[in-house]
Amino acid sequence: MHTPHITSSRRTFLAVAGAALVAGPLVAARSASAAPAGLDDPAKKEIAMKLVSSAENSSLDWKAQYKYIEDIGDGRGYTAGIIGFCSGTGDMLDLVELYTRRRPGNALSGYLPALRRVDGTDSHEGLDPGYPDAWRRAAQDGAFRQAQDDERDRVYFNPAVRQAKADGVGVLGQFAYYDAIVMHGDGGDSASFGSIRRRALGRARQPAQGGDEVTYLHAFLDARVWAMKQEAAHEDTSRVDTAQRVFLRNRNLNLDPPLDWQVYGDSFHIG
Repeated sequence: MHTPHITSSRRTFLAVAGAALVAGPLVAARSASAAPAGLDDPAKKEIAMKLVSSAENSSLDWKAQYKYIEDIGDGRGYTAGIIGFCSGTGDMLDLVELYTRRRPGNALSGYLPALRRVDGTDSHEGLDPGYPDAWRRAAQDGAFRQAQDDERDRVYFNPAVRQAKADGVGVLGQFAYYDAIVMHGDGGDSASFGSIRRRALGRARQPAQGGDEVTYLHAFLDARVWAMKQEAAHEDTSRVDTAQRVFLRNRNLNLDPPLDWQVYGDSFHIG
């Protein structure tokens, strides 16, 4: 089961992700030597990918999702790949453009004109019937899988970890930021990542400003749940309630295994 996870704000986020979270007022000054441990540690990043996949695909096998593609009926056209790139939100177009620069004449390159036309809509015009099969063929190419990894990191993972480190939160908090950006993007609406973070800061100080980490993360997750409930597709908040909140209540701020959680009624374990 792949659940809807991209709001309209996500498209706006694509244009600014590389710089806005770093250069803007969100980032508090913090010395490199004081930075907390990172979700970007390879072992922790692998855990993060599995946690997201448990919510998005009901599976810990996130690497099996490179070939995934379907229209899940959320108004964003085709959703595909390891992070749910969408034909209607701009990030799928960016991905295919990157792949084509690296591998001209690939199985998806001929669909670039259609992807540009449908960007911002849920239309399949020019994509059907062959695009899903072309995506699955492309996923057999290591260059395409690498492109998916690189776009995931550029647009979502790296900005989330960077901001979380600046706020002084550890691995669990960095994952909470990443999962929020994946689902909500960071546009200007009230359910975007930036709005979630601002709502949390209205209730608790982040550790970089002397706040208690557990208190701040509870405030962040409260704000995240509120944002999820603003959209019918996200009304099931178990990816927070029976996953991230469980780790937080156990004070497992470093996301150290073993980890046990549930999402949408399914149980998962990382030993």
